[in-house]
Amino acid sequence: LSDIFEEFDEAPVASGSIAQVHRGTLKFQYPGHKVKSSEVAVKVRHPCVEEIMRRDFVIIKMAAKLTTFVPGLNWFRLDECVQQFSLYMLSQVDLSREASHLSRFIYNFRGWKDASFPKPVFPLVHPSVLVESFEHGESVARYVDGFEGHEWLKSKVAHIGTNALLKMLLVDNFVHADMHPGNILVRNNELSKTDRDNLLGFFKAVARRDGRTAAERTLKLSKQQNCPNPQTFVEEVEEVFRFWGTAEGESVHPADCMHELFEKMRNHRVNIDGNVSTVLFTTLVLEGWQRKLDPGYDIMRTLQKMLLKTDWMKSLSYTVDGLMAP
Repeated sequence: LSDIFEEFDEAPVASGSIAQVHRGTLKFQYPGHKVKSSEVAVKVRHPCVEEIMRRDFVIIKMAAKLTTFVPGLNWFRLDECVQQFSLYMLSQVDLSREASHLSRFIYNFRGWKDASFPKPVFPLVHPSVLVESFEHGESVARYVDGFEGHEWLKSKVAHIGTNALLKMLLVDNFVHADMHPGNILVRNNELSKTDRDNLLGFFKAVARRDGRTAAERTLKLSKQQNCPNPQTFVEEVEEVFRFWGTAEGESVHPADCMHELFEKMRNHRVNIDGNVSTVLFTTLVLEGWQRKLDPGYDIMRTLQKMLLKTDWMKSLSYTVDGLMAP
């Protein structure tokens, strides 16, 4: 294992009747070929599962055959049903076959942005072991059984699932026949209304140089905030913003101010939920390459125009004019 994986969790993250799944970090994709470390799922077939299944089906087939001699049961044709079911189940124990099916699904859905499938890592594919990309997300069961207040998101998930199944059935003629909640994960890349409101409040506070409000909004950017000393964090951020409001602080570039704010978050172990942190860091990345294109560009001024103008359309026209100016 150490020749292939930098890390390998011996405790499985999931287990089923045929195989169990371990999380690992891939070191080499091909012998002697170094690749960027990537998180993978390692699906390992249970020992002797194929032999056990074949033995069980022999017994079940014998019992089903006997029903053909029982009046009133022979019309069920249980022997034929068991034969079909056994062929289907025995095909599931070949994980290389699963890799082939995944590759076909990936190709069939290549133009879709709302559905994706784990990618097999060839040549680390074998009838008893399958290495594939580790897919993050929440079980769709969470959306089915709860998640109150997010009806729009539940509706979207339902539409995506229905359209995906109909595409498999009517367009591709290749259907995933085991679409139970354990096999379906949801990645929600949209902000909830609460997250969006808190994020907008944070940006408005930054634009106004209101350190206390910015810090308080920051503490609300996670549903499970574990900052050990929120009050100290608020006071330190307020002090930083107070400096930015001085003549000396005016010379500090807005992006550097944001970096210092993020450093305060890190020092005080302030949690930020994944979707929100993606937006924040995307903003910094955007600002970084914009500053290289135009060293005098100030993203904070654009932010102020967009968020602080009472007339939104007027604000938008200012923003567009600023972006389009030579």
